[in-house]
Amino acid sequence: MADLHIQIDRGKGGIAGQIASELRDSIRGGRLTPGTRLPATRDLATDLQVSRGVVVEAYEQLVAEGFLVSRVGVGTQVTPKNAGRTALKSRDPSPPRPPRPPGPARRARTVASHPPYYGHRPTSPDLGHFPRERWLAAVRHVLATVPSEAFDYGDPGGVPELREELAAYLRRVRAAEVGQENLVIVGGVAQGLSLVLHVLTQRRALRLAVEDPTSHRQVPLLRRAGAQLVPVPVDGQGLDVRKLSGDAVLVTPAHQFPTGVVLSPERRAALMEWAYAGNRVVLEDDYDAEFRFDRDPVGCLQGLAPDRVILSGSVSKALAPGLRLGWVAAPPDLAEAIRRARGEQDLGSPVIEQYALAHFLRTGGYDKHLRRMRREYRRRRDALVSALAAELPEVRVRGIEAGLHVYLELPPGWDEPRTVRAARELGMSVEPVEPMRETPGPAAVVVGFARLPAHRAAEVVSGLKVRMSGQSVD
Repeated sequence: MADLHIQIDRGKGGIAGQIASELRDSIRGGRLTPGTRLPATRDLATDLQVSRGVVVEAYEQLVAEGFLVSRVGVGTQVTPKNAGRTALKSRDPSPPRPPRPPGPARRARTVASHPPYYGHRPTSPDLGHFPRERWLAAVRHVLATVPSEAFDYGDPGGVPELREELAAYLRRVRAAEVGQENLVIVGGVAQGLSLVLHVLTQRRALRLAVEDPTSHRQVPLLRRAGAQLVPVPVDGQGLDVRKLSGDAVLVTPAHQFPTGVVLSPERRAALMEWAYAGNRVVLEDDYDAEFRFDRDPVGCLQGLAPDRVILSGSVSKALAPGLRLGWVAAPPDLAEAIRRARGEQDLGSPVIEQYALAHFLRTGGYDKHLRRMRREYRRRRDALVSALAAELPEVRVRGIEAGLHVYLELPPGWDEPRTVRAARELGMSVEPVEPMRETPGPAAVVVGFARLPAHRAAEVVSGLKVRMSGQSVD
């Protein structure tokens, strides 16, 4: 049994997070080797003088991230090297909460000829909540304090101040293993993926596995970058790793788009084994991972295997797509190649915005904004799901409680084009799933809730019910 030597600062709070962080670091550092059995939760809780529930929460977080496995009769242990071949019994430890009891749903008395507009894309954030004053303060701070020389052509990989702040943020919030030296600042995830694929395809022809279904907007970008795409089905546990083929894979493990599922612990372990066994690369799109509502978000894959995983992210969902600020975290040799490619392409991202984001991160403005929006988006999702349960129970909501969109499986008799037309006439942000698929599947749509006010959800769903039932509006 391992002696864990866990240090807790009780004045900082977040005891479960501290325990998980200490264990994660011990596993990464090699002090806890694959297969090491951990103490029972009750025993560790007694040793640390904390409640057993706190230790259970820490263990469950690391099981979900793939660092630990838990099996009946065996206990909890550090993930063995061959865990990908083992049919583990652990799953994402916190099943989705049932929706809050619905309030009285109001039937739409009238449908305005020009309804409110609730978003351009299902993954669009609510731009009305962009923190204008705090962002303006950050820009003013930059203009008042940064030396003039900083506004010259700089490092195409990004200003060091932003890379340093981002590295600290990703380590703290996404459990990434990253330093500023292997971060490259880019103009969003799309540009980041383009640069990564440009570098990889310069080395060899690339067969890139992609999730099926996947974002149809990314497909042309990936092909234009020179990748040959290989679709791999997604089910309730995420990407089906058993059906993987190719030289690399692009995944959205924290919240798969469009289905909304999370990559299960056993699939995470199997994916890492697949990557190491064939010297392959995993491209991780971490597009909305900060917005999980039923539990802490699962740590990124990059933290499990920083030498195999290239992590991409941006502020497009957290702040605004129009900022065009994102990042790529890659192994050092690839990060340097991506930085050079960025320099050859357009010399780098706008400097003032990079300094402003660094200041926003350093002063806590980014965290504060995320906490606020996490509460608001959870409220809006709950309102939409409750209204659907009350008015259209035959429509099935799939996926975890997270992100900015819901995946809705349609009942018999509802087809995607008609549903999309009806929903858009009510101002909803909705897209059909069929264009996102390579193989046929149940009729479904993706609906954005980030811009749908909670108090309007019942009215909109009631209007959709009227339109889809073919009834006239009172």
